[in-house]
Amino acid sequence: MKVIEGRLPGVLIVEPQVHGDARGFFLETWSRTRYEAAGIRGDFCQDNLSFSRRGTLRGLHYQHPHAQDKLVYVLQGEIFDVAVDIRRGSPTFGQWEGVRLSAENHRQVFVPKGFAHGFCVVSETALVAYKCTDRYHPETEGSILWNDPEIGIDWPLVDVLLTEKDRNAPRLRDVPPERLSTVLTLAISS
Repeated sequence: MKVIEGRLPGVLIVEPQVHGDARGFFLETWSRTRYEAAGIRGDFCQDNLSFSRRGTLRGLHYQHPHAQDKLVYVLQGEIFDVAVDIRRGSPTFGQWEGVRLSAENHRQVFVPKGFAHGFCVVSETALVAYKCTDRYHPETEGSILWNDPEIGIDWPLVDVLLTEKDRNAPRLRDVPPERLSTVLTLAISS
């Protein structure tokens, strides 16, 4: 397994070892011992599965409190996956990192607590799986506008399919400070 450090602290891109032959392939999508040795220490308690068609954009979502680490990968299709640092006091606050994940490249991305997460489907359809270190708490969920010009994400698609909630999400600068975690609170709770 190869782990690549992202531009933003804590964001990790994982390239699992793929064992393939004429029959197909096998790979481990998660092994606590192996991933902890690579620096991914999460007590994952919930797995999610999302099926979407081309142009669907989900995000940018986060929870506070009840922040979640996420390990994201694609079972079918291809997505452009994005993490945005929304930790007040972080030197990379408001910066983003994007990576293409697909069933063909088998890459995974680890999105740490304190980051908003979203993805855009660039293939005809995509089946996306992700593990979370806390369960979904709808009362603590927050969203940030997917095309916030101050963040400046370079999405590969312009015409996207959004929920009403995501279409009307606030810009990062308009999110009340108490709705965002700080670098300090995350360090204490980890």
